[in-house]
Amino acid sequence: MFQVTNKRMGKNNSEVKQAYNAIFQNTLFEIQILGRLLQHDETGPISANIAGKFLFSENVNTGISEYVFEYLKFVVQLANSLPITTDGKRVELLEKNQLKKVFSNNRNKDEFLTYRSDIKPALSFMPQELKISLENSIIIAKQSQSVKLKPILRSKSEKKISNLRKNYIPHSVHPKDTEEHFENVLSTENTNLLNVISDVHSNDGKLPFFNKNFNIMVGDISDSKVTNGDIKGLYVIGNHELVDVLPSSRQELQEKKWKPFLRTKWFKQLLENPDESWYMLPVGNHTFYEVVKDELEQRFPRINILHNSHIVHEGIRYIGITVPVVLVKRKKEQQKFILKTLKNLLNNDYDIPTVIVSHAPLFNELNMVSMKSKVYNNEYNCSEPNIEELFKEYNIIGAIHGHHHIPASSGRSKVVHFAGKELFVVCSIYSKMNTGFELMNLIRSKQSN
Repeated sequence: MFQVTNKRMGKNNSEVKQAYNAIFQNTLFEIQILGRLLQHDETGPISANIAGKFLFSENVNTGISEYVFEYLKFVVQLANSLPITTDGKRVELLEKNQLKKVFSNNRNKDEFLTYRSDIKPALSFMPQELKISLENSIIIAKQSQSVKLKPILRSKSEKKISNLRKNYIPHSVHPKDTEEHFENVLSTENTNLLNVISDVHSNDGKLPFFNKNFNIMVGDISDSKVTNGDIKGLYVIGNHELVDVLPSSRQELQEKKWKPFLRTKWFKQLLENPDESWYMLPVGNHTFYEVVKDELEQRFPRINILHNSHIVHEGIRYIGITVPVVLVKRKKEQQKFILKTLKNLLNNDYDIPTVIVSHAPLFNELNMVSMKSKVYNNEYNCSEPNIEELFKEYNIIGAIHGHHHIPASSGRSKVVHFAGKELFVVCSIYSKMNTGFELMNLIRSKQSN
């Protein structure tokens, strides 16, 4: 409403309540709103015109309704053409003996959608034009043994949608500017035993999630000098930590620990314009990272800050390597550092299961970024053969990284083939719906194998 009136309105304003209740008067619009919220949560700042997408006047001009309706029609026809049952999460094909069980139990009949379900109450929520079309779809489905759907034709709808979009005005607002108007009703606590999380970018001085078990925090956790005395686990340094620990005054910059870096070009750039400094950063064995580590240890007293070091937790060795960013043009130097660090930390212990953690991926072979992504670079491959030899010799079972803000729909983990064996790769980005990835499932799978 702010986008339309340019006036901020209170939560209890009658117009706000009226507009909110209007969402639930149109089923298709309600579905669209939910889809937008899910998209916003997944993509974050990438979806910068989210406020405009919540306006009914804008949604009806985008052509989304027709596509949502086609999907609903597909569900209705499918449920009426095949002996299936679904509760919205799983779909099961019903055998004859199962059919009897479902329809002899009233509770199950109400909870599950089947091809015999009465959907007339749901149709009452649909606009008249769509209601008639859906009813016709049901009749067609009941007369046929198979689902026959006509796809929505671009030639039929494109001209109409294009005309509607001529007057479309995008409302670009950064999602952070709209957060005060939305209440997070999702739980901030998860019970993962090995909770992997990264790229939280907290800007209010607090961790927005809670986990009382073991947390693997893979960098870019804080943009506001976050402090937490309770959280346990391990933490590797990301590029945003490098800015987050910097002193807030010129006087503090004169402290002994900062003086060695004051004249360096990369540090000056880090102070003035961090986004232009990343490619200039020193490789991860630089003394600057020791200062960062010390600062983080004071804020997180129960966390192990793994700066080119390792810990063993419940029989698994975690090696934390400081790789804040991808240094493609200095790949040789960076991989030389990675090789040396791994050799030292593996320390001739060939048997213990080992997981390698770094904020930016070590190289493409252990990277969750899709080859189709703009940030994927073919040149960032593993060009140091001795690294691959280490992976062959030692019981390295997987790698974890963050940094690239990969959408949740792309997945949080995958299995890759490297050094002649299968390894898991995990990338877990924070969002209000994703407060961490359960690594224990992958660990148990590896142990059972």
